[in-house]
Amino acid sequence: MERKQILAPFKGANHAHAHCLKSALTKAELVCQSRGLRLTQLRRRVLELVWGSHEPVKAYDILEDLGTKHKRAAPPTVYRALEFLQEEGFVHKIESMNAYVGCGEPGHSSASQFLICQQCGEVAELDDDEILGIIAKKAKSLGFHIDNQTVELKGLCNACRTG
Repeated sequence: MERKQILAPFKGANHAHAHCLKSALTKAELVCQSRGLRLTQLRRRVLELVWGSHEPVKAYDILEDLGTKHKRAAPPTVYRALEFLQEEGFVHKIESMNAYVGCGEPGHSSASQFLICQQCGEVAELDDDEILGIIAKKAKSLGFHIDNQTVELKGLCNACRTG
């Protein structure tokens, strides 16, 4: 099966984010059901907070937001929820920012490439076999085995570049 190359493009001014958020949550629930997993109330809320925008969100910002409804939420609680969401392909960690973004295709589990706008903070997600193949080929030529691959590119999205 050929994979989509663009999982999550940069969103324009007309982006219907409420629909986007609802769709991601529904897909996460369906994926959890099909895998026999529980999307607990806390995990769902953390996922909602990550999907609150298309900009990376830090764990401590999530913890702060959770503090209003989940008095017992502590850093390990948030990190466990994020770990679950990451393992199941619902969120990705942007390593360079130590922050999280929603997966453009919830339940998707392969390595992705991220384009991060340095001005507005929005992230676009690619899943390009050609990019993965080139990196794997170069690594192999050096005798290097890749265990985990995160490609993050920083620059300006079209809206920020032209606006």
